[in-house]
Amino acid sequence: MKFLGYRRPDGGVGTRNHVLIFPTVICAATVAAKIQAAVPGTVTVDHPHGCGHMGEEKDLIVRAMAGFCGHPNVGGVLLVGLGCELITPQLVAAAMPPGGRIEMLSIQAEGGTNGAVRKGVELATRLLAGAAEDRREPVDISELIVGTNCGGSDTLSGLTANPALGAAADRLVEEGGTVILSETPELIGAEHVLARRAVDDTVRRRIYEITAATEELAMKAGVDIRNSEPSPGNKEGGLTTLEEKSLGAILKGGTSPVRQVVGYAERPAERGLVIMDSPAHDAVCNTGMVAGGAQVIVFTTGRGTPLGAPTAPVLKVSSNSGVYGRMSDNIDMDAGVILDGTATVAEMGEALFQEIVAVASGRLTKAELLGHGEFAIHSLGLNV
Repeated sequence: MKFLGYRRPDGGVGTRNHVLIFPTVICAATVAAKIQAAVPGTVTVDHPHGCGHMGEEKDLIVRAMAGFCGHPNVGGVLLVGLGCELITPQLVAAAMPPGGRIEMLSIQAEGGTNGAVRKGVELATRLLAGAAEDRREPVDISELIVGTNCGGSDTLSGLTANPALGAAADRLVEEGGTVILSETPELIGAEHVLARRAVDDTVRRRIYEITAATEELAMKAGVDIRNSEPSPGNKEGGLTTLEEKSLGAILKGGTSPVRQVVGYAERPAERGLVIMDSPAHDAVCNTGMVAGGAQVIVFTTGRGTPLGAPTAPVLKVSSNSGVYGRMSDNIDMDAGVILDGTATVAEMGEALFQEIVAVASGRLTKAELLGHGEFAIHSLGLNV
């Protein structure tokens, strides 16, 4: 089976062809935004990172930035730095795949904001012209990495939207593709179920390690995560315990064997079902999966959310028809049809799989049409 994607010089395949104006440090965010505003057709992000990071956190931030900027959905990137920061455009560029269109800009070297914006507009326009020459071509669906996420879950999420996404995930894995199951806090209480599906002892051990580490971190902060979850919105939606929430959440990954556990923003080395050790914060989770190579995100919701991503399509699936009706501007598909008996989980899963292929081939999601581009990198708090 094929989808229409952009083949990149390093062999990666994109589902989009964005030109990204990326500030490598918070001090460059305004300049990046001004360049983006002056060059229609480009996208940018805003974040508080790039300076003061140490050790493991610095490595994580660089990995996330490089994975995001070097993603195959990016046809060209302008890295905007200040000139004296810790994480520079040069550092990020060195960690990116070879052969891509990369330009770099220093605000200090250009004499300040106005000079940097003028130079940035010139560089971004050049990148945009180059990306305009790229064309989609048929690509085997085994090249596709789909990230899964759920936010604003309700009691129906584990009965309709999540199992339907799981059916679509199984279909993609059968075709040789890759599915990322993330949100480590929402594996707690269901880790034993996933561990039984691990392909070996190493993967099994890692599943237990990441859930235990997440729970331990919460305990150190004085939070009993098992008794503080679900969130107030989840409870209003009918969920009662973290275990109930987790057992529903893991259904997004389907029934395939778990082949690998990767760190935040780390690209899977295995195809099939992969777990990413990620916070449950929706924007942070999406950013990590995109930085790890996901070209499409599928996001299930029972309460409704407008969340998108700057460079990857986010496909929304509601667990019930009520929220779909209230937020039809934001939600692409309604899995509530399973509840009313007009479709089975298998039928909804197949419909969702076909929609994933269509989105990967260029169909815009509602989050894209509305211009949602939320972005956030996981922070370990190791900075000075």
